[in-house]
Amino acid sequence: MALKNTFIPYGCYWSTPFCRWQESLASSHSIELAASVAKAYLGAREIDVQGFDALHLGTTVLQRSGFYGAPWLAAMIGAEGITGPTVAQACATSARLVAGAALEVETGVRECSLLVACDRTSNGAHVYYPDHRAPGGTGTSENPVMDSFNRDPHARVAMIQTAENVAKRFGITREEQDEVTLLRYEQYEQALAEDRAFQKRYMVPVELKRGRKSKFVEADEGVFPTTAEGLAGLRPVLEGGSVTFGSQTHPADGNAGLILTTEARARDLSRDAGVTVRVIGYGEARVEKAHMPMAVVPAARHALERAGIDFADLKAIKTHNPFAVNDVYFSRETGVATDAVNNFGSPLVWGHPQGPMGLRAIIELIEELVIRGGGFGLFSGCAAGDTAMAVVVKVD
Repeated sequence: MALKNTFIPYGCYWSTPFCRWQESLASSHSIELAASVAKAYLGAREIDVQGFDALHLGTTVLQRSGFYGAPWLAAMIGAEGITGPTVAQACATSARLVAGAALEVETGVRECSLLVACDRTSNGAHVYYPDHRAPGGTGTSENPVMDSFNRDPHARVAMIQTAENVAKRFGITREEQDEVTLLRYEQYEQALAEDRAFQKRYMVPVELKRGRKSKFVEADEGVFPTTAEGLAGLRPVLEGGSVTFGSQTHPADGNAGLILTTEARARDLSRDAGVTVRVIGYGEARVEKAHMPMAVVPAARHALERAGIDFADLKAIKTHNPFAVNDVYFSRETGVATDAVNNFGSPLVWGHPQGPMGLRAIIELIEELVIRGGGFGLFSGCAAGDTAMAVVVKVD
């Protein structure tokens, strides 16, 4: 069933630049940084935080005091009277935030919710698990960032192996992956044209204070210039494989935010009263183990079915594509041309801070739809555990 009563005020969203891990955002606490960015954005837009009746926080990487989650962030932005969930669903975290908050608005439980997603893959925590049964009480340790990338406890493979499995099963060649990677980089360059005109529609700078000095991060960091010759010269990451460091994404740091509310409140908050943005559906899927890139397709179909539309009705599509394999498979299975997906950028190029990736993609999706004169848009992205989530929006 399509959602009818959940709206995103046009322009009431933001994303920081995404920085490759160990660069400018590497030492900033992700939740504290997200709070300062949200407070500055809302203040600049003169949006009263007392108008929110819920806050949904998405974050997947352990940070000190993160146990206090959404209520802590609410207090830091001056909204001490509200609360809400702290959500972690790997790379589907943003889509889950939108789905959960949308259902509350749709059913009248909430009127105006603030969604914030943040992660810092840099300097990830190192966790020690004591075991009183072991000799001397010694335990085991884990690096939650790297170890999660490198081993699914159910499928018992690294994430890159899921891409190799799909490539091998469906005959997706190294050359096809390189072609899509180069295309995605060229699409990202469109967002940098005219002094980053597209990104400046939603991207906000981050002020980093170091003593008495301030540094502003205004644009993505760590995006490598990509050429056909450069891609062709890279070795596969796994022996005998086809995925290279060029055709997969990179870990990154950043945050993003978005408001979900009623039609009347959206009209009041919108940057342009002539633009209406509505969330009309979401979907999810899980596929056979160790084949994560496949999940994006059934998740997309699930969301479109709920929204009552089909691929032919879509004006714009964004995917979370940690591997170029994802997008080759998506286009083969859906019949959507590869150059009709991920205009202006995607996580394959701008990076992989799990929590906020989906919000940034949805924000870019909305802005692309506005440029195209409105219509339906789809975001679909894979996540750990061979799963995926998708969200459908409509811009009028």
